[in-house]
Formats: sequence, C-alpha cells, structure tokens
Amino acid sequence: MSIRHGLLALLERGPGYGSQLRTEFESRTGSTWPLNVGQVYTTLSRLERDGLVAQEDEDDQGHALYTITDDGRTELRSWFETPVDRSNPPRDELAIKLAMAVGAPGVDIRAVIQSQRRHTVKAMQDYTRLKGQALADVPANRDEVAWLLVLEQLIFQAEAEARWLDHCESRLVRLAEAAATEPEPAVRTTSRAPAPTRARIAHLRSRR
Repeated sequence: MSIRHGLLALLERGPGYGSQLRTEFESRTGSTWPLNVGQVYTTLSRLERDGLVAQEDEDDQGHALYTITDDGRTELRSWFETPVDRSNPPRDELAIKLAMAVGAPGVDIRAVIQSQRRHTVKAMQDYTRLKGQALADVPANRDEVAWLLVLEQLIFQAEAEARWLDHCESRLVRLAEAAATEPEPAVRTTSRAPAPTRARIAHLRSRR
C-alpha cells in the first residue's frame, strides 16, 4: 500500500493537514487500511523533504496546511500510469505457512488448510454483506464508489484464496498417494527451486 501516493492524491484535491488527511484516506478506503496521525505526518515530512509537498499558512485552528507541488503532481501522474509490479510479489504469510507445514513433524497440513478455508470463507461472506449494504442505495459520492471498489477487490481476493486452498488440498492428497508407494529418502538434502523456475524469476526481474 502506498501511503505516500495516497496522500498526494488527496492533496491534489486541495490543501490539508495531518488528521484531516488521515480521515479522508480512511473514508476513501472504508478504514480497510487504518493509519495513525504519526504515520501521516512522518510521510508528509518525507514528501516535503523530496519537494513533492510544501507547507502553507496555518488554518484558523492552527493546523499546518500542506499542498502538493508541481513535482508532486508529476509523481502522482507517474504512479497512476505505471502498473503495480507483480514480478517481485510481497511475502504472503499464508503461502509461507503452508510451505513450512509441508512435512513438518506433528503438523496436519490438511487441518491447517481447512482452518484457513473456514476463516477465508467467513471473511468473504462478511465482505459480501458489506457490499450488499453499500449497494442498498446508489453510491452518492466518490468516497462511496471508492469503498465499493475496495470491497469488491477484497471479495475477489478471498474467492481466489479459497480456490487456491482447495487446489492445495487436492494436490497434497495426490502427492500423499504417490509418496505412499515410494521409500523415504535416506539423506536430507538442501532443496532448491528447479532451474526453469529460477531462470524464469531472473528473466522477470531483468525486465523491470
């Protein structure tokens, strides 16, 4: 999540101060990614250091107002126009957990998958209920439209995760059946990604 660019997008609508920007950010995203005021002001300080925002006079309540600069607008346009990089994905705790659970002593990986599936389906149902509430009336402003888009992304993400978990369980069943006919390896060896996989990752990164 780019708090930096999110704040620039809000400031493009007009000057603002820290707590106001935090409220607007959370309103736009439905508080899905809550911020604290210190985090906002730290980011604003870095944006000011980089020449992307500047401080204006204070408002009537003594809040220091920030405004976006021309360089900030250029940075924001570039962010909007540049695809989010998927060639070097962030670490996913669930993927790491399942990878570590494979073959771990005393761990029933199917139970881990089933527990996660129940949680994921429950989250998807909660998001779907929130979407229904959001659609009870036609979205009246940009914040409501933005919140609807975020909700739908969360629903699609949960659906994909549930399908992936089903796939993981099916694959483990097949591998267990195949392994039952093979002897256990006598010597522990260091696992490495297959060469084609390593080559493919290197190729993707070289294109960045």
